Amino acid sequence: MGELIALIRKTLFVPLHPAGRPFIAGAAVIALILSLLGTKLGFLGLVLFTWCVYFFRCPIRVTPTRPGLVISPADGIVQMIVEAPLPPELSDCKGQNGEKTGDPLCDAEKLTRVSVFLNVFDVHVNRTPADGEIKKVVYRPGKFFNASLDKASVDNERSTVLMKLNGHNSSIAFVQIAGLVARRIICKLTAGQNVKAGDIYGLIRFGSRVDIFLPPGVNPLVCVGQRMVGGETVIADLTSAEAARTGDIRK
Repeated sequence: MGELIALIRKTLFVPLHPAGRPFIAGAAVIALILSLLGTKLGFLGLVLFTWCVYFFRCPIRVTPTRPGLVISPADGIVQMIVEAPLPPELSDCKGQNGEKTGDPLCDAEKLTRVSVFLNVFDVHVNRTPADGEIKKVVYRPGKFFNASLDKASVDNERSTVLMKLNGHNSSIAFVQIAGLVARRIICKLTAGQNVKAGDIYGLIRFGSRVDIFLPPGVNPLVCVGQRMVGGETVIADLTSAEAARTGDIRK
C-alpha cells in the first residue's frame, strides 16, 4: 500500500517550474470567476487551470553521468538531424582570417545539428546537455515561424549557448528556439558559469524547439522520429566511434 501511495504521489504531484507560478495563479483566478458565472464556464476554467499546471511541470530526472555523454536538453521528438553551420551569433568564436582556434566546434564549417521539437504537451523545462563551462550566451530577437521549419533556426527568436566541455578539447552549442505560439524564452545561464549535465537552465513557453550542435566526428546515437526525455536520453557519446543510427517505425 505504501508503494502504491508513493507512486500516486509521484504521478500526480509533480514539481512546478517557478516561471509558471504567475500563469497558474492567473488561471486559478479566471477559473474562479468562470465558476461564478455558470457550471459549464466553471468546467472550462478548471480545464484551463489544470492544463496550465500540467504545462509548467518540472519532473525529477535521473541523468547518466559517465564522462563523454551528451544528454538531450529537452523533451520532445527528434525532428531533424542535418549538417549546418553554427548560428551567426557565434561567428566571433572562429579565428580571424581563417586561423584555427584549437576548438574543433568553432573551427568546423559545418556540424551535426540535432533538433528536438517540443509540442504544447511536452515538458518545456530545458536542461544542460553535458558538464562544462559556459563561454557565451546570446539572446537574439526574431520572428515566430513554426519551430518545425528549418528556417526557424535562423529567423526565430532564440537564445544560444556556447559551452566548453569538461575533459574534451571541444565545445558544444545548444539553442532554445521560440515557435509559432511561444513568445518567451527563459535562459538562466551566464558566461563563466560551471554546470553539470541535467541541470535545469531555462524554459520556453508554449511550443518550441531546441537545437544541439555536436563536435566534428561525433555521431548522434538517436534517429529522426525518436522521443527524447530531457536530462535522461543520451544523444551522443564523445568517446564512441559508432556510426550514426537509423530507425524504423514499429507497429
